[in-house]
This record gives sequence, C-alpha cells and structure tokens, in this order.
Amino acid sequence: MAHGTGESDGTGQPVPRPLPASARHPLWWLLSAVFVTAAAVAAVNRRHDIASALRLMGAVPPAWLVLGALLEVLSLTCMAAMQWWLLKLGGARLGFPLMGAMVAAANAVAGALPGGAAFAAAWLFGQLRRRHVSLVLAGSVLAVSGLLSALALFFLLVVGVLTGSGSGPGAGLRSAVLWLTVALVLAATAVVALSRFPSLRRRAWRLWRKIGVRTPRMWDIEEGLSRLVRHVRVSRPGVRPWLAPFALAVSNWILDVACLIACAWGLGIALPWPGTLIAYTLTQMTGALRLTPGSLGVIETSLAALLVLYGLPADQAIALTLLYRIASYWVLQPIGWVSWLLLTVASRHGAVTLRRRPKV
Repeated sequence: MAHGTGESDGTGQPVPRPLPASARHPLWWLLSAVFVTAAAVAAVNRRHDIASALRLMGAVPPAWLVLGALLEVLSLTCMAAMQWWLLKLGGARLGFPLMGAMVAAANAVAGALPGGAAFAAAWLFGQLRRRHVSLVLAGSVLAVSGLLSALALFFLLVVGVLTGSGSGPGAGLRSAVLWLTVALVLAATAVVALSRFPSLRRRAWRLWRKIGVRTPRMWDIEEGLSRLVRHVRVSRPGVRPWLAPFALAVSNWILDVACLIACAWGLGIALPWPGTLIAYTLTQMTGALRLTPGSLGVIETSLAALLVLYGLPADQAIALTLLYRIASYWVLQPIGWVSWLLLTVASRHGAVTLRRRPKV
C-alpha cells in the first residue's frame, strides 16, 4: 500500500501510490547488467545456432506472427477483465475499454525498466485513484490480481508436472509441487472455515491484528484486503464471485501458451509436450523477477535452454523463443505506449479543465 504521495488526482488531493523503492536500488541495475552480459556471451557462443534459427524464422508466414500477436492481445484483455471484475466486486464503476487501455499501458511500463513491475503497479495505482477509485480498493485489487495471476501460473505448473513423464527438469519438481499443492488446499480450507465460523474468524482476526501492529506494511495490506473481502461477502457471499476472476487469470496464461504454440506451428516445430508447459511456467516464474527490462535475455535464455533439455534442437528452440518474444513482447510495446500517451494527455487535460473551472 502507499506510504507516500504522488501527483494530484485532478481534485487538488495528492494521489498516494506504492513506492517502487526496490526497483530504484542500484542492485537491480547491477543484476540487469550481469544478466544482459551473460545473455550476450551465450549468444556469441551459440552464434551458429542463432544463424540457423534466423533462417527458420525467415521462412515463417506472416499470418502466424499475426495470430500470435492477436492471442497476446486477447491474453492482455483477460488480465484487464480480471482487474475490471475485481473493481466491480469492490463497488467501482470503470468502463472496460478504459481498463484495457490502462492495463496495456502498465504492461509497457513494466517492460521498460529493471524491476518495472513496481513502476507499473505505481502508475496503475495512480490512474485508478485519478478515476476516484478509493485508495483501499485500488491497492487491494492490484494485490488480489497479482495473487490470482500467481496461483493461475502455479496451476499450469501443477498440470504440466502431473501429466509429465517424470523426465527432464520437471522430474525433480514433482514432490515439491505436490507438497505446495497440499499446502494451498489446506490454506483454502482454512479460508473457507474462517468465512463459515464467526467465532473462529474473530480469534484469527485478533491474532492477525497483532501481527499487523508489529509490521506496518503488512497491516496496510491486511486492512485493504480485509475490506475488499468484506465488501464482496456482503454484496455477493460465497466462493462463486472469485471463480470468474480466477478463470480470467488462467485464461491470461493459457492464451500466452497458445501464442507459443502458434509460433511453433508457424515454424513447423513439434513441441515436446508436456515438457513445454513446464518449461513455459518455469520461464515465466523466472521472468517475474524482472531483473532486466521486460526480462530481456532472461526469458529468452531460460525458455530456449529448457526446451533444449526437453529434446528440442537448439536452433529450433532459439527460433521458437525469439518468434514468441516478438509476438508476446515487442508487438505489445507500441500498443502499450500509445495507450500510456493517450491516458497521460487525457489526465492532464482533465486536471487543467478542473483547475480552470470557476468556483461556485
């Protein structure tokens, strides 16, 4: 949650927003430089495979790249729909096209700098506040959407590990994933029990409150999430209201996987299933650290290396990874920055108009 103030929201009130302090730390830039250097060294060592990969990419019909880009747009639309749905559950009313533009712009911001996800969250938080979404609801929606997205990605990893053959990098993950799944099921059972039994909920709340008092940031997150959950329980009790945003979070990842499949079909590559699903999820988990702008070099190296471990020839793995990154990252960047520019101009125009309006 916010502990500082940002720009005006157009009403004369400062806009609190999260402080991406970790993204400003020099360590992020150092790690980014290290990973970029390592990726460059790997590229030099694999220059013959890269040359072969580029020849494979040159033979891909443009229609497959267009299809991959369209799937990525749909994936981003699902992410916007999830956050829009959560805002609707919390009582906020924003137009879906506006939400889609904000998510596209935040995605571009996230890909611009090391640790860009923190800057994107701060920017999106400020945009929601300018549109009169309460501080608590804006922070809660960002937190819950991040949690649902992480759970959806973990769900895909579980599917990949359970349907795997027990070979490759996923073999060593099977027991760890199963234990984590059991832990998540127990946590979900505890949440259901807390929602059903008021006396148990009061005791847990007193314990949680003590923890929150000792850690102010946890207290802020706790307060925001609890208010959002209370609002949803009053307006739409039960588990059903949460199924739609979780389904949208899963759809976001599935459409991204579909983009990878479309790129493989365009290259004429037979993917090693279900190892590809494990390679994809592990790559996305690594890329979520945002050690470089847009995880450039990190995702390319991780995905190509994992696909090779699952039996794909190096030149095909590199070609698939590069084509997928063109569709999933580079095509979306100009769309996001155009959205960012339009939203910024609209916000400033709205603020200027409000300042010039005569006071009654």
